[in-house]
Amino acid sequence: MTAPIVRFAPSPTGRLHVGNVRTALVNWLFSQGQGGKFILRIDDTDLERSTKENEKVLKEDLTWLGLVWADTFNQSERFGIYDEAAAKLRALGLLYPAYETAEELDVKRKIAQSRGRPPVYDRAALSLTAEDRAKLEASGLKPHWRFKLSGERVEWNDLVRGPQSIDTSSVSDPVLIREDGSYLYTLPSVVDDIEANITHVVRGEDHVTNSGAQIEIFMALGGKAPEMAHMPLLVGADGSALSKRIGSLSVGQLRERGIEAMSICSHLAKLGTSDNIEPRSTLAELAAEFSFSKIGRAPARFDETDLENLNAALVHAMPFAEAQARLKAIDPRTDNEAFWLAVRENCARVSDAGNWTEMIFGKAEAVIADEDREFIAGAGAHLPAGELTASSWSEWTNALKAATGRKGKSLFKPLRLALTGMEHGPEMAAVLPLIGRAKVLERLG
Repeated sequence: MTAPIVRFAPSPTGRLHVGNVRTALVNWLFSQGQGGKFILRIDDTDLERSTKENEKVLKEDLTWLGLVWADTFNQSERFGIYDEAAAKLRALGLLYPAYETAEELDVKRKIAQSRGRPPVYDRAALSLTAEDRAKLEASGLKPHWRFKLSGERVEWNDLVRGPQSIDTSSVSDPVLIREDGSYLYTLPSVVDDIEANITHVVRGEDHVTNSGAQIEIFMALGGKAPEMAHMPLLVGADGSALSKRIGSLSVGQLRERGIEAMSICSHLAKLGTSDNIEPRSTLAELAAEFSFSKIGRAPARFDETDLENLNAALVHAMPFAEAQARLKAIDPRTDNEAFWLAVRENCARVSDAGNWTEMIFGKAEAVIADEDREFIAGAGAHLPAGELTASSWSEWTNALKAATGRKGKSLFKPLRLALTGMEHGPEMAAVLPLIGRAKVLERLG
């Protein structure tokens, strides 16, 4: 395979969410795994809804995820190029003006359906004479412009779905230009794909029905249609659409909740594939493991609980260097590798480390049951001499066991409660040196 060139083409009208992150990720993994090129195309032809602030944020989100691009451009800067392509299609007789209003088209669809026919546009506009068009425009109507499909069957081998075909006589000639002169997605996308030498278009399966028309537009403009891969869409854990909850599943929201970038990428890269969903520490690992052949045909079920569990597993194994800056921001006292190694397995997020700072470095509220008071009061006498180390806990508890006859829960639980005020938490062998001799004795009373 020649090195693939792919593109991710978000519209800067809102935040990136897990659905379009998955599309970006699959494009990135495929291209990088094959030594190819990942292009970021900003689809901002909708000038009213697109904003520079949204564009800035989506670029920040992609950068945070590690999905860096080799090149980027904005469609809003290329209207002249799209105009040239439209003029070429008009000259070929493949782009024609139509004057039906939305209401008239709706009536036509309903009539066709009532007669048992598919609601395909009847091409009435093609029979209009120049005089007819002049009269319609004189009445105030402005045309929208439709691409004239061949009526032939268009076939391609989809990298996910296998052999596919679209009978273009069974679909309406697509509108490429609105009445106000603005472009719909289709024509600019094809023009840009030709100019950028895009070799593979990777997207959701909701675009399958558009592919026949797009392939014919590629051919009409003298380009070669890229290979295509249409992935099943994401659904919720219960099989329902994610659309109602998509705001809470934006990259920004997940980041604010303490979800790691590699947790998101690890989860989405494996979702709906034959691979197990397991944390990976780098995108390079995910790219090496990626293959379209692993993607199933069923909708991919996105479960936030699975993402949370994956995040916890990644945090449990996270090196101190990776967590250090965030730990220092929580509390300067946590800028300590021994502290992180002691508490990380009790953290579902890096920020959870803050739950343990006061217990270790501050004042823990000792909890001592009446029946344990004599035991706790005498425990300090058996504390190993000198600086406390990782072995001090076992030395201390062994000495207490020999001196008091206590063992198991009756030995360990009262000590933990007296020193931390908690029944559960990080391993005491790691915590004891962090608390230090002076505070241990103080908490024992």
